[in-house]
Amino acid sequence: MAKQKLNNKTIAVLGILIGLIILMAFTPVGYLRVGAVSISFLMIPVAVGAIAKGPWAGALLGTVFGITSFVQCFGMDPFGTYLASKNVFFTFIMCIICRALAGFLAGLVFKGISKLTKNTLVRSSLTGLAAALFNTILFLGALVLLFGKATTSEAMGIGDPSIGVIALIVAIATIVGINAVLEAVASFILTGAVGAALFKAKLIEK
Repeated sequence: MAKQKLNNKTIAVLGILIGLIILMAFTPVGYLRVGAVSISFLMIPVAVGAIAKGPWAGALLGTVFGITSFVQCFGMDPFGTYLASKNVFFTFIMCIICRALAGFLAGLVFKGISKLTKNTLVRSSLTGLAAALFNTILFLGALVLLFGKATTSEAMGIGDPSIGVIALIVAIATIVGINAVLEAVASFILTGAVGAALFKAKLIEK
């Protein structure tokens, strides 16, 4: 009976987080856009799931996030659409595999931090930070590895592939220097607040 209740609780928690990810992905709730800067909050429910149910839940929720991102690569997101037009399989890896791995690694980080401290705010905040950083590092790493300098150059509207290296450096510097930092800060603060509140409400077991 206890095991059945645990399973039902797990299904309920994951169902809520999956629904939240889908809602955030396809509404303005999931993104804060200010000019050229677009801050995504979608790794926050992924991190919360990793905190609540462990690495496998983080991987599952990261996969859901990745699927929503992949779907947007078919006419909804200009850069993603461009990448999909070049290589759908590589785009699939970037969007889904990288996000699943980021969620899984976030769960491992939470387990590791939990061995060092029982402070729920610290554990939740650092897991949120790790989730955002893993997402950025894996996504950008896959972009560089799979698509290379010429693709990035063309995607930015630069016709001469010979200056692709410069374009690539500019693209990475822009993303890491603005979007990724802001996403990491947002994930650190919001995941910490949500995680600590869920622990306090005993909706997550310590």
